[in-house]
Amino acid sequence: MAYEWIKALHVVAIISWMAGMLYLPRLMVYHCDAPAGSAQSETFKVMERRLLKAIINPAMIVAWLSGLTLAWQGGWFSDGWLHVKLVLVLAMSAVHGMMSGWVRRFGEDRNTRSARFYRIANEVPTVLMVAIVIMVVVKPF
Repeated sequence: MAYEWIKALHVVAIISWMAGMLYLPRLMVYHCDAPAGSAQSETFKVMERRLLKAIINPAMIVAWLSGLTLAWQGGWFSDGWLHVKLVLVLAMSAVHGMMSGWVRRFGEDRNTRSARFYRIANEVPTVLMVAIVIMVVVKPF
C-alpha cells in the first residue's frame, strides 16, 4: 500500500517539477523585453523567484526522494533502463541548476542572454522528459 502512495507522490512531484521547468524559461523570454528596474521587470523577478523557490525546488527534492525510494523498493538499481533514466534525471537537475543561476542573474539585473536563447532553452526539459518517460514506460534496456 505504501508503494502506491509513494508512486502517486512521485507522479505529482514530477508534474509540478516539469510544469515549473517549462514555465520558468517562458517567463524569462518576456522578462528580456522588460527594461531593467522597470515595474514589469520587478514583477518578473518576483514571479521567477517564487516559482523557483515555492514550486520547482521542492518538487525536484520530492521527485528525487520518492523516485529513489521507488527504485529501491522495486529492486531496479541493477536495471539498465534505470541507469539511463538516472543520467537523464541528473541532466534535468543540471538544467534546473542553470535555471536557478539565470533567475539569480535576472534578480541582479545582470542578464546578458536574448529571448531567443530562453526560447531554445525552454525545449531542453521537454526533450529530457520524453526520454525519461520512454525509459520508465518502455524500459528498452
